[in-house]
Amino acid sequence: MKKLGIIGCGWLGNHIAERLSDRYKIFVTTTSESKIEEFKAKGYFPTLVSFSDETSETGKEWDIAPELDAIIITIPVSGIRGKQISMKERQENLLKFLGDYKGQLFLMSSTGVYPQTEKEFSEDDQPAQEVESENFILKKFPQTNVLRLAGLMGDQRLLKNYNISGLDQLVNHIHYTDICSVIEKMLDNQSESKVYNVVAPVHPNKEEVINAQKDLPYSGERTDIGRTISPAKLIEELDFEFQYPDPRYFHH
Repeated sequence: MKKLGIIGCGWLGNHIAERLSDRYKIFVTTTSESKIEEFKAKGYFPTLVSFSDETSETGKEWDIAPELDAIIITIPVSGIRGKQISMKERQENLLKFLGDYKGQLFLMSSTGVYPQTEKEFSEDDQPAQEVESENFILKKFPQTNVLRLAGLMGDQRLLKNYNISGLDQLVNHIHYTDICSVIEKMLDNQSESKVYNVVAPVHPNKEEVINAQKDLPYSGERTDIGRTISPAKLIEELDFEFQYPDPRYFHH
């Protein structure tokens, strides 16, 4: 059985692990000692490690890394949008942890790398080599696949559960099921050095989404003007079909 590593097994990492655990032995990292037994009970192999924001002279390599067929990184390695927080130390600690890894590698990035401008963005608008939070890993591991994830949704993560402003703004959302499907397809294809926007192709506005989730009608008009992220490259190159193409129906 192949072996898959997930660095940072939180909400998304857990969904990925559950999706792939029948095909891969799952090795995960966690910062929480209380999660160790929980992961073991699921049949995963956990490592307790924290990627602090301070330079670690004792930073050690992940023992199991050379044996892993693929590694998926889900820990944040960039500052929150709008705040230029340096995560250089965390990035360096992560690179040390990966050692001299040669296998398939995935970095979960964000569509937050695109400016807050009203236009449709493709991957070419922001080359990964010009994005500090993506290029740091490409310099050492050029085989890395960079997945720019839109707003993570699904399960209890629904827009109606949050205090939302700007109801007329178009959304860029993605259901976790489709993220898992993209990763699964790329694992099967042995994809390397790809950069994809992973975002549902339909962009309703926030009010439409919330009304749909509350089973309320929506009588307003949708503007065509807004900041939208295009998944066209992903759809074409992977021949990808979204299970949840429209954020209004993520709760179904």
